[in-house]
Amino acid sequence: MVQSMTGYAARSGVGEGACEGWSWSWEIRSVNGRGRDIRLRLPDWIEGLEPAVREAVSARISRGSVTVSLRLERTGAAQALQLDREALSRTLTQLGEIAAAAAAAGIPLAPASAAQILTLPGVQKPAQGAEDSEALKAALLADLAAALDALEAARKAEGEALKAVIAAQLDRIEAFSEKAAQLAEERAPRQAEAMRAALQRVMANIEGADPARLTQELALIAVKSDVTEEIDRLRAHVAAARKLLQAEGPVGRKLDFLTQEFNREANTLCAKSGYAPLTAVGLDLKAVIDQMREQVQNLE
Repeated sequence: MVQSMTGYAARSGVGEGACEGWSWSWEIRSVNGRGRDIRLRLPDWIEGLEPAVREAVSARISRGSVTVSLRLERTGAAQALQLDREALSRTLTQLGEIAAAAAAAGIPLAPASAAQILTLPGVQKPAQGAEDSEALKAALLADLAAALDALEAARKAEGEALKAVIAAQLDRIEAFSEKAAQLAEERAPRQAEAMRAALQRVMANIEGADPARLTQELALIAVKSDVTEEIDRLRAHVAAARKLLQAEGPVGRKLDFLTQEFNREANTLCAKSGYAPLTAVGLDLKAVIDQMREQVQNLE
């Protein structure tokens, strides 16, 4: 099933048993990305949570920029806190550097009190035992799985909507390609007449010319104006794109590459045209191809 890279999911939970007294909420946002970029905003005191979350997300998402946020709160009794001495040391060092820089710049700063330092992010952490931490981590990961299910459903739903849009754009590209083939046939008599006129001009000044070279030049002109190959490739690209839309797994990169090939053929068609109606169809093709590429770049 075609899947979008864009999606959103949220999930809330409450701890039971060994992790009773905690409540939490997961929030996952996914947007377009060239590869897979996972950004985590998690409490740092739950040992092993970050790698477990990263592994769970990686198993579900192959492409896109994903931000996973966890809000964790103590319920019921007041939360027991303790100093994180490493974080405190880093904070005091940073405060000292700020004070020194301000003094060098002639900016007076009021000294920070112990109470103010205590409220800075990271200076305190929950006084939670290892056993409780493991139980809480297991509960959090179970709810994360449900949130990832919801995210995957959202990405699939948008992917199906994008699939319908892209399929309609492929229908238009196919129609323009057939119109180009028709106009190329209509152009043939005009093209033949133009070549005859050119040949007459050359023959009027042919004295001393190499007949073999003249034949080669005329053949080259005919080849340069023939758009049959471009139209055949456009038809083949349409068939390939439709096949990819029905494929399993991520197809965004392949379709993105295919739209570049579509655009290449449309550019060449316009360059070879020499016939205003055919050029107009070529420009219409380019416009639809650009629109399709914008949609394709949303796919995983």
